[in-house]
Amino acid sequence: MASKFSSHFLPAAVLVVLLMLGASGVPLQDTTTESPAGDTSGEEEGEKTSDLLSNSKVLRCLLRTLQSHKEEFAKEFPEDVAILDHDSSSFPKKCPDSNFSKEACFQRLAQGLLKYTVLLRHAEREYPSKPYVSVAKSYSGYLIEEIKQKMKNRALVVPLTSSQEEHLLKDFDGLDDYNRKIAARRILHHLHLFLIDGKRSICRREQPRGAVICRTLGTATC
Repeated sequence: MASKFSSHFLPAAVLVVLLMLGASGVPLQDTTTESPAGDTSGEEEGEKTSDLLSNSKVLRCLLRTLQSHKEEFAKEFPEDVAILDHDSSSFPKKCPDSNFSKEACFQRLAQGLLKYTVLLRHAEREYPSKPYVSVAKSYSGYLIEEIKQKMKNRALVVPLTSSQEEHLLKDFDGLDDYNRKIAARRILHHLHLFLIDGKRSICRREQPRGAVICRTLGTATC
């Protein structure tokens, strides 16, 4: 199914960041992987390449947007870059490399993004003037809808309850200013890694076996 994503409905902050990215010449990074032998992924070989989730423009633009966060963090906290990888167990898990169907991977990616859209509220509070934070939140919502359109049973993606959302955010309340900002940066960092891993995992399951595939960012602009 073709994406219904349209630039006419993007928030102003989203359009600002896309224009900034297009003008900045952000370098593109390509990562190729080979589909593992014997992967029982249930590929739909008749699906057009342009319709594959791994080729989603929303996903590609979200990855490009989150790159700018990494550069800013290195300037803001030059001594603390390694701290971003701390407490990684508390963030959504990626799809396993094998023994996991495409449908199950879609579900895990969408469910993880639902959690990140809540966590990004904290990042918005700490960095209200950073357009890429709003972009990350908006695009995550668009991507969830794209994933659900690809699923055979979209009801498997269950929205978080208000109590679950409160539980995710309550731990940030007692932090000092430094640790609140570090927590916000860590959310953006792990969202970026989650999407890179998710794109690779989906790509392996969407493409024919044995194909060399999976550009991390793609070559087109947002």
